[in-house]
Amino acid sequence: MFVLELSYTAPVEQVDALLDAHVEWLDAQYAAGVFLASGRKNPRDGGVILAAGVDRAEIEKIAAADPFTVGGVCAYRITEFYATKTVAGLAPFREELPAG
Repeated sequence: MFVLELSYTAPVEQVDALLDAHVEWLDAQYAAGVFLASGRKNPRDGGVILAAGVDRAEIEKIAAADPFTVGGVCAYRITEFYATKTVAGLAPFREELPAG
C-alpha cells in the first residue's frame, strides 16, 4: 500500500487552474481500483492519496501522469507500507509482512 503526499510548489491559483484535470485523473485511478482515498491537506498546501494494488514502479508512473505533476505545480512524496491491520472495509488490502 502507498501513501502519496502532494506538496504544492506553485501558488494555489495555478493549482486551481489544473484542478478539473486533476479530478478527472483521480476518477480514472479510482475506476481502475488503485486509489482508495484522497483529499486536500489542511492547511491547503497539498493533498494525500491512499493507493494499493500496484507496485512502486506503477505508482510512480501514475503520479508522474497527474496533471499537477505535468503542470509543475506539485511534488510527490511516495511512502510504501505494509497494511497488516485495517478496518473491515479495507480487509481485501491487508498484507503480510515479508519474510526476514
